[in-house]
Amino acid sequence: MRTAMPAAPEALTVPEVMTALRLSRSKVYDLIRTRQLASFTVGRARRVAPDSLRAFIQAQIEENAA
Repeated sequence: MRTAMPAAPEALTVPEVMTALRLSRSKVYDLIRTRQLASFTVGRARRVAPDSLRAFIQAQIEENAA
């Protein structure tokens, strides 16, 4: 019997974003507050879609390449 591989997360927690970007909690919340990094809430929990994280990283690459 095969077990399915776990799918990639559909929503990342702030600590997961902190790890991915290697930034502090306050910096991640600053990026969210200034709308540089799109996020949403579920109840009191803040989440970031993986696509939003990828878009943020791509925007940073393009901004720094110019």
